[in-house]
Amino acid sequence: MRTNWIGLYTMFRREVGRTMRVVIQTLVAPVVSAALYIFIFGTVIGGRIDDFAGVPYISFVFPGVLMLSIINASFASASSALYFMRFTRGIEEILIAPFSYIEMLVGFVGSAVVRALMVAGLILLTGVLFGAVSLVNPLGFVFYVSAISAIFALLGIIVALWAESFERLQVFNVFVITPLTYLGGIFYSITFLPDVAATITRFNPFFYFADGIRSSMIGYSEADTTIGIFIIVGLLVLLAVLVTQLFKRGWKIRS
Repeated sequence: MRTNWIGLYTMFRREVGRTMRVVIQTLVAPVVSAALYIFIFGTVIGGRIDDFAGVPYISFVFPGVLMLSIINASFASASSALYFMRFTRGIEEILIAPFSYIEMLVGFVGSAVVRALMVAGLILLTGVLFGAVSLVNPLGFVFYVSAISAIFALLGIIVALWAESFERLQVFNVFVITPLTYLGGIFYSITFLPDVAATITRFNPFFYFADGIRSSMIGYSEADTTIGIFIIVGLLVLLAVLVTQLFKRGWKIRS
């Protein structure tokens, strides 16, 4: 079966256009929020903290701030796109189009990853202004940002299928993503924690997300890189298979 390149391009163009139509919400707001995090935790508080892992505290914190932004961007992009398509019946246009389920997945996830990469690029520029950016492994950085964005785009699709109201659409973000993100070591090193808390943190996948981006930026890692990559790739494959099966069954998208 041939890939429907025209259809995929149309999906990408539509989602990028939607992002640019509300640029204040989709691009400016994450950058402003990241800048505030960097200023408060990196400049104000970090100025009173000695260098950590051979780098200023602001450089240690910055990868976690960037991760928080790309997670929110990719999740919001995929979840809002599919949610509104469900309730405006726009999803029916895709269902009757010559799209395979894999192509549907690539269209939704790919456009969300593009938005996350745009946010990441703008935040990197912001970080340069604060002197917070170093990039020891650019290819590793692109891999981690893209893979993590794809994971949360897939989660956004699942939540958008499950949600029956806009309030439900926010439940997963508020009660799952936000707590696990802040408990995943984005603003601190697990060496600061008691042994029990540090052990519990190692069971939090968000710890490996943040650690992967941090290792690609400043070359410092607190987790086993192999385990981190295994978790990231494993989640990506598992969620991709799950979403494809949900599309095939037509769960919440077929009358």
